[in-house]
Amino acid sequence: MAKIDQLMTKLLTDVKVELADEFDRNFQRKAFFATPWKQRRNTDAKGSLLMIGGHLRRSLRATVRGHNIVFSSSLPYAAIHNEGGTLTVTAKMKKFFWYKYSQAAGSVKTLKSGKRSTSQRNRRLGREAEMWKAMALMKVGSKINIPERRFIGNAPEVKQAVTRVTDKWVKEDLNNSIRKQFNK
Repeated sequence: MAKIDQLMTKLLTDVKVELADEFDRNFQRKAFFATPWKQRRNTDAKGSLLMIGGHLRRSLRATVRGHNIVFSSSLPYAAIHNEGGTLTVTAKMKKFFWYKYSQAAGSVKTLKSGKRSTSQRNRRLGREAEMWKAMALMKVGSKINIPERRFIGNAPEVKQAVTRVTDKWVKEDLNNSIRKQFNK
């Protein structure tokens, strides 16, 4: 029975590696396989919302536990981005929004005359500062809707990947293991 458990763990490890690669590619595709993520409201912002710093992508971990493969992230916002949902504005959030506003507004460059520069960078920062200001002015208890931007989950492509790995594994790895047992 121990040999079967070892073979099962080996198979699950191979499936884990394949699925981890597929889920990582979702960040490159900016989609959950063939379903694109909802676009950001701020069209001036560079890159995908889930790829700004790459923290979410790098935080994903996969482990084999018994006969299951478990994917997890240490980041508290991973689940809300993956599943979507609603956040309630708190006083602490408002402080953070004011901080981000002051950061963005403080980065705006001015000319010697004291007027604001009209560079593309300044225009982008000005819009970003206004967005943070609007967030900071929200009342405590207001709701913020976060759209679903799934990057991990069940899909037909996941089943195809599992089937592909299992078929390859049965044809190659299992046959080699059986041959080794008979050669002993």
